[in-house]
Amino acid sequence: MLFQPILALLILRHLRKQLNTATLLPKWDKWLKVATGISIALIVLYATVKESRQAMTWLSDIFLFTIAYLVYFQQELRNARASINAFLPIIIIYFIDDVAILLLPGFHKDWRNYFEAAKLFGLIWMVAMLIINNKQRKALEKERLKAEEKEKEFQITEKIKAELEVQVKERTAELTKQKEELQQTLTELKATQSQLVQSEKMASLGELTAGIAHEIQNPLNFVNNFSEVNTELITEMKEAITKGDFDEVKSLANDIAENEQKINHHGKRADAIVKGMLQHSRSSSGVKEPTDINALADEYLRLAYHGLRAKDKSFNATMKTDFDTTIGNINIIPQDMGRVILNLITNAFYAVDEKKKLFAKGLPTFQRLATLYEPTVSVSTKKASDKILITVKDNGNGIPQKALDKIFQPFFTTKPTGQGTGLGLSMSFDIVTKGHQGKLRVENKEGEGATFIIILPV
Repeated sequence: MLFQPILALLILRHLRKQLNTATLLPKWDKWLKVATGISIALIVLYATVKESRQAMTWLSDIFLFTIAYLVYFQQELRNARASINAFLPIIIIYFIDDVAILLLPGFHKDWRNYFEAAKLFGLIWMVAMLIINNKQRKALEKERLKAEEKEKEFQITEKIKAELEVQVKERTAELTKQKEELQQTLTELKATQSQLVQSEKMASLGELTAGIAHEIQNPLNFVNNFSEVNTELITEMKEAITKGDFDEVKSLANDIAENEQKINHHGKRADAIVKGMLQHSRSSSGVKEPTDINALADEYLRLAYHGLRAKDKSFNATMKTDFDTTIGNINIIPQDMGRVILNLITNAFYAVDEKKKLFAKGLPTFQRLATLYEPTVSVSTKKASDKILITVKDNGNGIPQKALDKIFQPFFTTKPTGQGTGLGLSMSFDIVTKGHQGKLRVENKEGEGATFIIILPV
């Protein structure tokens, strides 16, 4: 029958679809081509040579079984085994039909209907299995494509990962370099800050120099004057001794003794001023010692005032003090607390002087205000239960509201460029809060003045 060579051709075409010819060995690819050619030749011979159709039928059967055998038993063709199962029933049924026709023609005639039904069943089986296999093939192909896509994504991911690792290494090296540079910069900044803090201390010492010279001159004048008077009194006493006027001698001796007491008092006063200057200029020992806070505040108030007067003869301000005498000595680091008080007083004097200069400029109204305005700086101390309050108040312009939150930050200043390092209040804040476990608070009224309050635990 013509059906067998056509079926062989159909099987071969289906195998070609099932097998990946790109990976198929050359011999099997060649075998598929040759087998396809044989199938076509059998079809042509069956159609043209009528006398040999029975032989062609048997050749077709043998050829079909050969194809099935190769697919089942050759490892390279195993991917097509599922497909050959669709054709195997109809191949066997047609082979049995041909054998029955050849050997048992009577039996075949009687059971012909059953043979035809079996052929129909084989055909239905073939179509159904081909449809199922086709769906399975498509599903497998879909899964294969997904797997290939995932493989591509994995390769891309691995490539990106490798690139990212390179970038991370480069970035890490760059960050390490930046860290080292920043560390070096930080070290340099710390060194610079230390130098600036020392400069701030020396600047405040420079401001004190003129005031100290003025302050020390007064006791020195007293010492010199009383020394000269004593010299004259000694000469007179000698003359009185010569005359034998011992009452006069006693009176002169008493005067000399009084003068010596005054010389001693003013000498100690000069000594205290020099010690205060040396104490302010040297590095802090960090050791707290009993200190008269009233004397310390009064000392630095006058020194700051005279220091500014020496720099600017037009500067003038009223100084007010209100010291609580019940405080006595308190444990502080005198060098450090002296710097804090000096810095606050100097800032207060600067604020009132700037306000006076502002009034003196421009419109006549402001000039009239300058004559009415009295620059005043007040320093007071007070003992309140377990705290000591040291207050420095001025009636200047106050601190701008936008700058109020920044005044204790390092290097922040409201003064013009070149007139302030911005370290004074920052250093003062650290001394009070860290060195003395206290507080430094500011009360401000813009346009009316500022009040700085140092709060120290007793």
